[in-house]
Amino acid sequence: MQELEILILGAGWTSTFLIPLLRTHHLSYAATTRDGRSVAGSKTIQWTFNPDENEDSHLQFFNLPLAKYVLITFPLTSAHQSKTLVNGYLKTHDKTPSPAHFIQLGSTGIWQIPQKTLWVSRRSPYDTKNARAIAEDEILSSGGCVLNLAGLWGGARDPKTWVGRVAKTKEDVKSKKSLHMVHGLDVARAIVAVTSDWDKAKGQRWMLTDGFVYDWWALMVGWADVKGSSDGDAVAAEPSEQAKWAFELMKEEKVWALPRSMLALGRCYFGSEFWDTFGLVPLKARI
Repeated sequence: MQELEILILGAGWTSTFLIPLLRTHHLSYAATTRDGRSVAGSKTIQWTFNPDENEDSHLQFFNLPLAKYVLITFPLTSAHQSKTLVNGYLKTHDKTPSPAHFIQLGSTGIWQIPQKTLWVSRRSPYDTKNARAIAEDEILSSGGCVLNLAGLWGGARDPKTWVGRVAKTKEDVKSKKSLHMVHGLDVARAIVAVTSDWDKAKGQRWMLTDGFVYDWWALMVGWADVKGSSDGDAVAAEPSEQAKWAFELMKEEKVWALPRSMLALGRCYFGSEFWDTFGLVPLKARI
């Protein structure tokens, strides 16, 4: 059986950036989807993970190809699920003494707990009772790597379209503080970097952001004309309600200019460590 460089389990939005990048780097790959559809011009393997499979049965993994790295893009929600996937794949794809390495994509949401410091890094306390964090910890204990991703944008995901959903009232705007993002292309670059320098990645949890701490108010004001006239006449456009509310709140809270201070924004993610470690710079920073 030919060994591929990477097997993507669950080829969704991230894979629309990852697959083209793998082609550019001439890295062999295969990907799975629930329905076997094509993703980024590549046909996928129809496959669905069954977390409830009997521990001694590994039938669901037999038809998956052999790969050096297995990327898990969907959330696992218990240590049992992580063990089932990792052990099941390894037992059906035995290539001692060099077994496959596992990379789990997670969320920076695990750090959304009270912190003692303003700056939050990958080493900061996280919610150890979070179901996804529990599953990720199991991946780490087996020598895998976890990439905890900030808010994802790129392609069809346009943050400008989120404003109306996340802030329907002035009180909603008032509650909005910091925002952390990372572009899909930079997620793909990070995955390739991990496979290229596994010694730095193995057993490590990484926080992945574009290095910016965004101020929701500044974004809302900056996108005030997002619903402007179709002819692009920004002067005639009526500012969004969210932009108006942000300016009212600036006056009320004596904020003289945007963006607000890091202290006012609260939780701020230290997002440069991954890029520094792997000798990279985000390509799509600043939304």
